[in-house]
Amino acid sequence: MTRPLRGVVPHEPVGAAADPDSVLADAMRRALAASAAVLGTTSPNPPVGAVVLDTAGAVVGIGATAPPGGPHAEVTALQEAGPRARGGTAVVTLEPCAHHGRTPPCTEALAAAGIATVVFAVRDPHPTAGGGAAVLRGAGVAVREGTLGEEVARGPLRAWLHTVRTGRPHVTWKLAATLDGRSAAADGTSRWITGPEARAEVHRLRAAADAIVVGTGTVLADDPALTARRTDGSLRERSPLRVVVGHRDVPHGFALDAPDVLHLRTHDPDTVLAALHARGVVDVLLEGGPRLAGAFLAASRVDRVLAYLAPALLGAGPAALADAGVGTIADIRRLQVDEVRRVGVDVVVDGRPDGAADGAEPARASGARSESDGQTLRKGAV
Repeated sequence: MTRPLRGVVPHEPVGAAADPDSVLADAMRRALAASAAVLGTTSPNPPVGAVVLDTAGAVVGIGATAPPGGPHAEVTALQEAGPRARGGTAVVTLEPCAHHGRTPPCTEALAAAGIATVVFAVRDPHPTAGGGAAVLRGAGVAVREGTLGEEVARGPLRAWLHTVRTGRPHVTWKLAATLDGRSAAADGTSRWITGPEARAEVHRLRAAADAIVVGTGTVLADDPALTARRTDGSLRERSPLRVVVGHRDVPHGFALDAPDVLHLRTHDPDTVLAALHARGVVDVLLEGGPRLAGAFLAASRVDRVLAYLAPALLGAGPAALADAGVGTIADIRRLQVDEVRRVGVDVVVDGRPDGAADGAEPARASGARSESDGQTLRKGAV
C-alpha cells in the first residue's frame, strides 16, 4: 500500500470540463507537488513526481521517488492506479528512465501497464538513464514533452539537473542580513536579525538539503547546531550532513564537535564540492560565514542566492559578505532575480549570479537529450 504524500490530494478530480492542455498542466502541478514532498530524501537520485490519469482525465494515481532502493515515482503511481491506468496518461516531471539499475526501467512499467500517452516536463540528461522518450515511442506510446518545463526545471529537480550536467553539487548561499547588509551587531550578537517566519522557512530548507556548509569562523563565533528543527524546537525527521570548512579545530563541547560532522580542512570551494560529490551530495546549503561565502562567490561556485533581509538597520558590525573577488565596480557580481517575496516581516530575494549554471533546461516541444557525468546519479540506479 502506498503512503500518502504530504500536501497532495490523490483523488481530487482534475476537471473533466477543462481543455486537455489545462488538464495536463494541472496534473503536472500535482506531480510537482509530489516531488516537492520528497525533496531531501532521494539523493543521489532525482526527486520525481508522477500522476496517472484514466481515460476520462481523472487522477487515479500519484507517486514520487522513494529513498534509494525503493520504487520510482512512475511505478508508485501505476501501482495506485491499478487497472485504471490502461489507456490512460502518465504525467511525470522527468523523462522516464530507460536504464536497468537496481530496478527495471520505468519505460517498461509504463508500457506494461497499458499507458497510452506519457507527458513529461524535463528531459533526463544522464547518458545512461536518459532516452526514455525514444524507447516509449518505439513501444507505441505517444509522448509529449515540455509541459511546464521551466517551472519544473526550477523546482525540486533543479539541484539534481545541475549536478548531472556540471559534475558538482548545486550550491545555494543563504544569508540573513539587515537592510544595510549586516549579519551581526558590532559586539557580535546576531540572534535574531530575521523574524520567526523566516527562521522557520530556513529550517525547512535545511531539511530538504543534502548538506549544510559553514566555515570555522562561524563555528567559533556562533557555535551553531546546523540541525533542522520545527517551530517548537523539536528536531525534524531528517537533518542534512553537517559540514565544517577550514583548518582550525572545532572546540571540544561545541555543537559541531560530533562524529557525524564532516570537517574538511581546506579553504578551496572546488575541494569541498568534490568531497561532497563523492559522498553523493547533490544539494548544498551554504550558510556562512562571510569569508567562506566570498570564497565560493569568487570561485563562481554559488548557483543560487537566498537573501533574507530584515527591515532593520545596524550601522556597524560584520557584513554578510567578505571579499568576493570584486576590486572595481566593473567586476560587480549581479544577480538575475527570480523572485522577491515577503516572509513575515522580512523580504526574501531569490536570485542567481550572472552566468551561474543552474541546470534549468526544460524539454522542448518534441524533445532531445544532453550530456552529463557521474555514475552515482543515474535515475535508474537506486
